[in-house]
Amino acid sequence: MTVFLSGGAKNGKSYHAQRISKALSRGAPLYYIATMIPHDSEDNARIARHLREREGWGFETLECPVRLLSCLDCSDSRGTFLLDSVTALLSNEMFSPEGEIDRSAPERVVRELTEFAARAANAVFVSDFIYSDAMLYDEMTEAYRKGLALCDAALARCCDSVIEVSGGVMTAHKGVLL
Repeated sequence: MTVFLSGGAKNGKSYHAQRISKALSRGAPLYYIATMIPHDSEDNARIARHLREREGWGFETLECPVRLLSCLDCSDSRGTFLLDSVTALLSNEMFSPEGEIDRSAPERVVRELTEFAARAANAVFVSDFIYSDAMLYDEMTEAYRKGLALCDAALARCCDSVIEVSGGVMTAHKGVLL
């Protein structure tokens, strides 16, 4: 089973993704794919909060800020994987710490996401919905937003369930609510 969750920041996506992942695991290994590379104290606080929220759920954390498919080399593909988040994964792939920009990253990430979804027994993908405002952004931010939209559209096509989380409320746009 593959599930794609999208929604605005701080709307409960991570909690619902954890709950869904746990339900899908049925005793098989349960993996949390951590993609965030912390850049400041706010990022560190968010990571600490997510770690606290996962305590006791049975997740094994796989640090994987880039090259998503490498997670399958160090885990049991029969397990359930929670990738949180596609948003951070694409950012890491697209923008290097040295300041270089890889404009081909979105297409590569799409290929890896869809292959990962096909190879993993169960996968839950979390992404931020960042497309509905009317603001004008610089060229690089727009390239990133378009890249994330490409990733999210690919996941919506290949996943069994597509769920939007808004204000903690889940709405299924494809498949069923879990």
